[in-house]
Amino acid sequence: MAAGSGERFGSPKQYEQLGDCRVLDWTVSNARAASSGFVLVVPADRIASPERGVDVVVAGGPTRSASVRAGLRAVPDDADVVVVHDAARPLAPASLFDAVVAAVRSGADAAVPGLPVADTLKQVAAGRVVSTLDRTALVVVQTPQAFAASALRAAHAGEPEATDDAALVEAAGGRVDVVPGDPRAMKVTGPHDLVLASALLAKVRS
Repeated sequence: MAAGSGERFGSPKQYEQLGDCRVLDWTVSNARAASSGFVLVVPADRIASPERGVDVVVAGGPTRSASVRAGLRAVPDDADVVVVHDAARPLAPASLFDAVVAAVRSGADAAVPGLPVADTLKQVAAGRVVSTLDRTALVVVQTPQAFAASALRAAHAGEPEATDDAALVEAAGGRVDVVPGDPRAMKVTGPHDLVLASALLAKVRS
């Protein structure tokens, strides 16, 4: 999933430089190592640009869910497991892809990586704290997220919208398992995140 406009970053962050490659190049390389096929979803104005390591390039839609559906239409009908991954998570290791795929092959309709919540969470209304949430029952969800292909296609029937595809499978009554997440799968959202990703990359290479 590389169709975002990068509004919070200030530019399409997937095309920013990270080390000696673009953010997108790292993402493709890591995801490709764990995949038998690769569909890349990009902004419409990038559809003619060739990208190494992918099988198909398609234009995204006006929302994340619409972009996923555009990519899903290019996935072969005989694929049994589909993995959806954010281009803005360039350092997600192959082991994370393997973990979510294994969970789906073990019977889950979907599997997501989750990290424990480190901070105290407050529910707020009109600028005032309403309650303090129990963070022990919460996780921060990352990508890659794996799905039984049939469950993902069914969850997108009717063109619903959500911030991630696991929410759609959950809403459809599917079983969503959580596997341990990985700090390396951090999301590049703002310029400061790119600095952190550069530091992580340097550490991995050292």
